[in-house]
This record gives sequence, structure tokens and C-alpha cells, in this order.
Amino acid sequence: MIVPSASLRLATAYLHQRVSVRIDRPAGSLHPRHGYRYPVNYGYLPGVPAPDGDDLDAYYLTTTPADHADGIVVAVIHRHHDDDDKLVVIDDHDAGIDDATIHRLVAFQEIPGRYDIARHSIG
Repeated sequence: MIVPSASLRLATAYLHQRVSVRIDRPAGSLHPRHGYRYPVNYGYLPGVPAPDGDDLDAYYLTTTPADHADGIVVAVIHRHHDDDDKLVVIDDHDAGIDDATIHRLVAFQEIPGRYDIARHSIG
């Protein structure tokens, strides 16, 4: 069951919207503190403050490293234990991505059973 939070309300407002992602952790790079490798691009929406004080985070689900990307928000990773949800952004050509694929692509950072994939707006 998805429990609404400030982060979830913010993130789901972007569902089905075209966004620009600033990628600060390109595919293939290492996490600066934890040392794991990013298999997909990871970044944020500049100027969109999230409840954690940083800009709203986003996975851009491509494996080609980039520093910026435009795409469509198809889902939100809603974390159960912190108010730090993440957008799932894809290239326009990947519109049919399913939940199983999203789970597989974010498994490097997201712990199974500790998040839900939201695909509908939360009022």
C-alpha cells in the first residue's frame, strides 16, 4: 500500500510529463561515498526542491553515459522509509517499460521490498 508523503505528492505530479534531467552520476560512474557503480544515469530536476532539501532525484533509464537528458516520467520510486522518492524517466522510444524492468534497472540502489513503483498521481 502506498502512503502519501510530501515527496510522493511532488514526484507523482510529474507523471507523464516531459522533463529535463541534469545527470550528475552518469551510467558507469561510481557512487562518491558507497563505491557502487551506476548502470543507468542518475540525476535530478534542477530547481525542483524536494523535501530532503536537494532537488528532486531522477533515474534516467539508459546505459549510455550522459550529462543531461530529456524524457518522459513513467513512474516514481516511492521509498517506504524516507521521504526521498525518485522519478523514473525514459527516452520517448521506451514508452512500454514494465515494472519488472524498472525493478531490475534500479536494483543497484533500491532494496526490494523497501519501495513501491507508483504510476498514478497521488492527490
